[in-house]
Amino acid sequence: MDKTTEIEAAVFRRLLKHLDDNKEVQNIDLMILANFCRNCLAKWYVSAAEEQGESIDYEAARERVYGMPYSEWKANHQAEATPEQLAAFEARSKKT
Repeated sequence: MDKTTEIEAAVFRRLLKHLDDNKEVQNIDLMILANFCRNCLAKWYVSAAEEQGESIDYEAARERVYGMPYSEWKANHQAEATPEQLAAFEARSKKT
């Protein structure tokens, strides 16, 4: 692995740790503010694996991103979206 790839891998691990350390930040908040969320990262993980000729199941990718099975994370850390969050998400969606 070259240095650039090592650095990028370290940055990805740090991003995952940062998200894990800030579980109170809901996926919808990430989508509203940054137009991506933890599920997006998992989809990108699957896509990147495919580009490298590898196959990874979406649920396995989500477990990698969330640090636990998604169903467990959702039950323990995900709140229902508020009407305000849903309205902000819809407004954001219309921009893109």
